[in-house]
Amino acid sequence: MDSPSALSLIPPVVVMAVAIWLKRPILALIVGAVVGLLMLSPTNSLSNFSEISVKVMQDETIGWLILVCGGFGALIGLLIHTGGALAFGRLGSQLATGPRSSMFMTFMLGVIIFVDDYLNALTVGEAMKRVTDKYKISRQKLAYIVDSTAAPICVIIPISTWAVFFGGLLEDNDIADKGQGISVYIQAIPYMFYPWLAVLMVMLVALKLMPDLGPMKKAELATQQGNPYECELAEGQPKMTSTSTSPSHQASQQMPHHTSDEFAMHSIEEEFEGSNRQGKVHNFAVPMLSLIFFTIVLGNSFSEPDVLKGIIATLLLTIVYYGVQRLMSISEMMDVMMNGFKTMLPAISTVIAAFIFKDVCDKLLLPQYVIDNLSPYMTAQMLPALVFVAMAVLSFATGSSWGIFAVSIPIVMPLAHAVNADIPLVIGALLSAASFGSQACFYSDSTVLAAQGSGCNLISHAVTQLPYCLIAAALAFGGFVLLAL
Repeated sequence: MDSPSALSLIPPVVVMAVAIWLKRPILALIVGAVVGLLMLSPTNSLSNFSEISVKVMQDETIGWLILVCGGFGALIGLLIHTGGALAFGRLGSQLATGPRSSMFMTFMLGVIIFVDDYLNALTVGEAMKRVTDKYKISRQKLAYIVDSTAAPICVIIPISTWAVFFGGLLEDNDIADKGQGISVYIQAIPYMFYPWLAVLMVMLVALKLMPDLGPMKKAELATQQGNPYECELAEGQPKMTSTSTSPSHQASQQMPHHTSDEFAMHSIEEEFEGSNRQGKVHNFAVPMLSLIFFTIVLGNSFSEPDVLKGIIATLLLTIVYYGVQRLMSISEMMDVMMNGFKTMLPAISTVIAAFIFKDVCDKLLLPQYVIDNLSPYMTAQMLPALVFVAMAVLSFATGSSWGIFAVSIPIVMPLAHAVNADIPLVIGALLSAASFGSQACFYSDSTVLAAQGSGCNLISHAVTQLPYCLIAAALAFGGFVLLAL
C-alpha cells in the first residue's frame, strides 16, 4: 500500500474473530497474515509469506526465545520427573496446622513456584488439596488460591516463562533494544496493577481478612457442613477427569484434533503422573535457587538479568546434580528435557506467528493508520486505562492472554509513542489485561489447570473466583484512571 488506509484494519479484525470463534490464537495469527498478504498482492502472496517466514526465523530474538523457552521447559520437565516439585509442595503442606495456615501455605507455595504457571498450578494444587480437605476448605477456594498465584505471580517476577515471552515481543516491536527486553519489562512491573491486586486479594482471602463472596461463600458453607461436592458440581456438569474439561477439550474428545494449549497441558500432566513420588525437596530447591543466582550474577545487573545464561548454567548444574545422585541416566534426562522442550512449542509457535503477522501489518501501514486517526482524540494520560479495558475484554473472550498481547502490541505501542504516553505504564496495562484474561476466562489454560490440580469442577472454580477477578480488575482500572488524573 502507498498510503495508510482503513483496509489495513481487516487483518486484525480477522485475527480477533478467528481467535474468539475457534480459540486458536496461532491459527488466527496465520490466517490474519495470509489475508493481509492477499490484500497486498494476490499473485505473490505465497512467495511473500515464504520470504517473511524465513526472515522471522533468522531474527535474533526468535532464536533467543526458542532457546530460553525451550530451556525453561527442559528444566520444568526435570523438576517434575524427579519428584522434586511434588516434594517441595508436600513440605509446605506439612507446615499447615489449621484452616488459615493451610490456605496461607498454599499461597506461599504459589509465590515460591514462580517459574511457570503450568508448573505452579499442578504442583500447588496436587500438594495441598488433601491438607485443605482435612481442614474443610472447599476445593473451589483452593483452586482460586492456586489460580491467583499462577499467572499473576509469573507476570510480576521477571525470571519466568511469561517475562521471557513478553520481553521477546518488546524487542521485536522495537520497544526495547536487542537484549534489553527483560530490562524494559522490569520497568513496567510496578504498573502491572491487576496481578499485584490479584495477589494482594488472594493473600487477604487466605488470611481470612477478606470475607467469602457469593458462590465462594456457598461453596465454603457446603464444605463445612460435610457436603463438599454440593456446590462443586453444577447441574448437569460432569466431574473432572484426568484430562481437561474445558469446552475446547470436550470438543476434542469428539473430534480428532487438539489445541496447542491442550498439547502443553497434557504433556505436563503426563509428566506429573510419571513423576517420582518419593522425590526430595533439595532436588527442587537447588535448581530453583541456582536459576535465580545465575540469572542475576551472569547478567549486567539486577535490573538487566541474563535469562539465557541463567537457564543454561542451571541446566548444566542440574544434570550434574541429578547425575551424582543417580536419579536418572543421561539418556533418560535427555528424553525428559526434550519432552519438556516440547511443552513450550505452543508459546514458541505463537511468537513466530505474531512476528509474521506484525511484518504483514507493517507492510499494510497499519501502525501509521492507527496513529493518524486516533492520536488526535487520544490523550497520553487516558491511553493506559483504555488499553487495559479493551485488551482485558478481548483476553477474557479468547482465553488467550499471550496471543492477544502478540496481536495488540504492534497496534498499541506505536500509538503510545505517537501521543507520548508513558511506555512502561502502557506495557503494565497490557500485561494487566493479559493476566486478567488468563485467570478469569472460563476456558483458559490457567483456569483449567488450577481446577485440574485442585480436583475441582472447572465451571464451579471459574464461577466462584470470578467476583474476586472482577473486583481486582475494577480496582486496576481505577488505578490507571487515577494516574491519568
